[in-house]
Amino acid sequence: MRVVQIPETIWRTASQTHARRIRALLAPGLLPVLSDVPLNPSKRYKQRYPYNDITSPLYFPPGGGLDPQNPIYNFLIEYYGIKGIKNCRRLVRWSPPVLSSSAYTVDGECLEVTNDGDGDGDGGVMLVGATEDDVCSGILHLRGAQLQPNGVLYNPSNFFQPDDIAAQASLARKASSYQWYRSVLSSTLSSQPILHCFGLHEWAMQYHPLDAPPPPSAQYQSSLPLRVSRDIINKTVERKGIDCTHVDALRFFAPAAGPLNSHGHSLVRTDQLKLEQKGCVHAHMDLFKICLKLLPFVDARLLGDCLEVALEARRMDVAASPYDASGYGLEAIPIETSAGRAEYKTKQMALMKRVEPIRRRLLGAYDDLLTGGFSSNILELAEERPKKRFAKAEPGGKRWRQNLIATETA
Repeated sequence: MRVVQIPETIWRTASQTHARRIRALLAPGLLPVLSDVPLNPSKRYKQRYPYNDITSPLYFPPGGGLDPQNPIYNFLIEYYGIKGIKNCRRLVRWSPPVLSSSAYTVDGECLEVTNDGDGDGDGGVMLVGATEDDVCSGILHLRGAQLQPNGVLYNPSNFFQPDDIAAQASLARKASSYQWYRSVLSSTLSSQPILHCFGLHEWAMQYHPLDAPPPPSAQYQSSLPLRVSRDIINKTVERKGIDCTHVDALRFFAPAAGPLNSHGHSLVRTDQLKLEQKGCVHAHMDLFKICLKLLPFVDARLLGDCLEVALEARRMDVAASPYDASGYGLEAIPIETSAGRAEYKTKQMALMKRVEPIRRRLLGAYDDLLTGGFSSNILELAEERPKKRFAKAEPGGKRWRQNLIATETA
């Protein structure tokens, strides 16, 4: 079997770098809390709970979490389930890239891939010198970790190994989910960008014409004042309608805004493959969610890159919205004006260019996991068992799982 051994000095340095990066990215969105760490923690306490040691790269203030009223960071709570400090700490756990070829690199260090033991395939990635404490303390991921005499092994082919027929069916469902997100990434990479949407999905959430019921999605940024009048919101939405390709965003539209969307007011999940396009800021944000699905079998640097561009996309999203987010350091992009729309398009193109190689790397990570973690038999079964694809989105509608479409193969 092929195996790569990462020396302890390399993976520990990489894990500390990753933890500092994630902590720095999340810090502006954390709630201020009082620490409940012992005033004079023992050496053993610091080793066992480094995330409570203020000098540790893993440190997060206990008991807090992300601020649900911070418009830049609350999407991580609402959309991707990063709730409480526990989930923030989960993001700082380090994970190595999946072993997929004869060349293996960790943070610029090229390591040798060797044959270790009998059999074909990949033996995985061995973190030399890693211990149970590294897993329990939050440095490494518990999921997928195999304790060995000389370290901790991460091997997706072992983790996704079926024990019986029932396990095969369960694995096929898991593989189907990975195949779906791989398809989304692939189709988005080959798409033509739409550069005239101007972030109007946020305005569609607040659209409230005369005699229409109040928009239910107005609650999502209820802590923020509007920077423009309701009349300007309505006129901006109605000026040329909405050209929103993001199927998830449609569910948050005000019902009255649905018919104004050029791509339809009722979409099914499979429409994502033909509509998702590389200019969409929400598609950039979703890269973080798609990367999370791979943990712990994904390069931690890629997770950090996905989080970084997701936050950048979110800042642009909120800046172009009808909300006043100046209290959070955001200067408005006034897309209700021609100058604002030109500014939005320029920034949209720059962000798209930055995100492109990250999306491509993420697609490669899905390929690595699918080929390295699942047998060809499981992948064939997965193709026959699509997951979460037969659902529809409508303005003001239910969540995907609560709005399933009855089909023979669902």
